[in-house]
Amino acid sequence: MKALFLQYPACSTCRKAQKWLNDNNINYVSRPIIEEHPNVEELRTWITRSGLPIKRFFNTSGLVYKELQLKDKLPFMTDEEQIALLASNGKLVKRPLLVTEDRVLVGFKPEEWEILK
Repeated sequence: MKALFLQYPACSTCRKAQKWLNDNNINYVSRPIIEEHPNVEELRTWITRSGLPIKRFFNTSGLVYKELQLKDKLPFMTDEEQIALLASNGKLVKRPLLVTEDRVLVGFKPEEWEILK
C-alpha cells in the first residue's frame, strides 16, 4: 500500500516533507488537504491509529484556528465536535499528514519520519 500524503502546496514544511519522501524512495499518493480535506471517518481512524490527542491534528498556527478562537473553545468541545470541526475545513488540519497502514505522522519532523525507511 502506498502512503497517503496530505499536503498544502504553498506550505514550505509540506514541500520539505515531499522532498524527504522522494529522496528516501517512499511510495505515496499526494492529496491536497484544502481541496480534499479529510472527512469525519478518516479523521476518527487516523486519530486512533496515531495514538495522539485530537488537539495535535489542529493547525494551531493557522489563521482559521486563530479567527475561530479555538484555543479557548477546544477544551469545552467533545471529541466528536472537534473531529467534525476538523473535517469542515482543511485549513484547520495540521499538515503535512502522512498516513500508512500502521501509522499516522502529523507535521514533519525528519527524525520521526525515519521509521518509514
